[in-house]
Amino acid sequence: MRRQTVLALCLSAAVAACGDMARLPPRATVGPTPVLPPPPEPGLLPTVKIAPARGWSTGMQPQAPAGWRVTAFARGLDHPRWLHVLPNGDVLVAESNKPAPPDESQSRGLRAWAMRLVMKWAGAGVPSADRITLLRDADGDGVAETRAVFLSGLRSPFGMALVGEQLYIANADAIVRVPYRAGELRAATRPEHVTDLPAGRNHHWTKNILASRDGRRLYATVGSNSNIAEHGMEEEQGRAAIWEVALPGGGKRLFAEGLRNPNGLGWEPETGMLWTVVNERDELGSDLVPDYLTSVREGAFYGWPWSYWGQHVDTRVQPTRPERVAQARVPDYALGNHVAPLGLAFSDGRLPAPFARGAFIGNHGSWNRRPLSGYEVVFVPFENGRPSGPPRSFLAGFLSTDEKAYGRPVGVAVDPRGAVLVADDVGNTVWRVAPAR
Repeated sequence: MRRQTVLALCLSAAVAACGDMARLPPRATVGPTPVLPPPPEPGLLPTVKIAPARGWSTGMQPQAPAGWRVTAFARGLDHPRWLHVLPNGDVLVAESNKPAPPDESQSRGLRAWAMRLVMKWAGAGVPSADRITLLRDADGDGVAETRAVFLSGLRSPFGMALVGEQLYIANADAIVRVPYRAGELRAATRPEHVTDLPAGRNHHWTKNILASRDGRRLYATVGSNSNIAEHGMEEEQGRAAIWEVALPGGGKRLFAEGLRNPNGLGWEPETGMLWTVVNERDELGSDLVPDYLTSVREGAFYGWPWSYWGQHVDTRVQPTRPERVAQARVPDYALGNHVAPLGLAFSDGRLPAPFARGAFIGNHGSWNRRPLSGYEVVFVPFENGRPSGPPRSFLAGFLSTDEKAYGRPVGVAVDPRGAVLVADDVGNTVWRVAPAR
């Protein structure tokens, strides 16, 4: 037996028995005031529990609430991560994965090897297709009959935003743009560079963008280059943040900081306030730290890496920065521990109750909590521009009874016909969830 195989089997056995069990009930970990127990004593190994990627068998699909119907809008995609719905109803899909590090030394060592193995088991170890695919459902039956490569040769593309006749795309290291004309299947030109984004080892590589209502600015998410700045703060310059980018020139400034890994962005329909979902830090056990949904205030600091949920100090981060901890803003709404929220799309009243007003969130799923958490799309109801109740399941069934992953939800979007689209990167499918008629 090859040495690598033996090591993998040994690590698998160690991982299977590794870590604590959650003691808090799920209801205690969500909402505006989650329960935050004292952090555990540091252990030799972090809590690790993985749902190995299985994929969907023929005839299987996730489950929606009563009164809703699930169809496969498009199957056979290559690690679909993010969605953007164009005004004519065409859907752009970013087929993408993490880029190779610019410095190979950053991928060496036992820890890096172990994390690559974990990601492979979880279905994230595939090469990046580096393209955007256009899907079109011209006959309105909920299945895209047209599929075309809109743009290829990108660098781990993720977020997309259409501003006028320019389509902006967030690569792992820069924002680029191409002209767009309604109805075209392929970009007519190669991308034009707009502005660089912090890159480096890209521990968190996904960069999302959202256009302002007036089309004069983009807001770009940039996750941290580490869990808790263990590689030093020099590598974190401009990261764990949301940037504001001026259009068309690309000049930028930091808009908000201390957000470990922000992904989904959305404008809350009633107030026009910017909101995001954030993956919080790892390796504090199964009951810490809750990932969250929050409004984003200009100039605000949200704690990372020195504290979490306001002034709860993370003593692992040295040297301490009490003056920064004192500035940390408490997020608005906890989504649960290690659920890994990525997608965010607001419902604006077009969908039937109880999903008419609120936020759809794609919870990609945990790798470091026992038992597993996430692996579903949830809906957080809103009232008067604020979360107004517990999250409710909207699209579930991504896990088998023996805790294998049929799929993992990532990006979510609402299409012009009032259906919810969900990118499933393990199932290589875009699902469409619509009211049954």
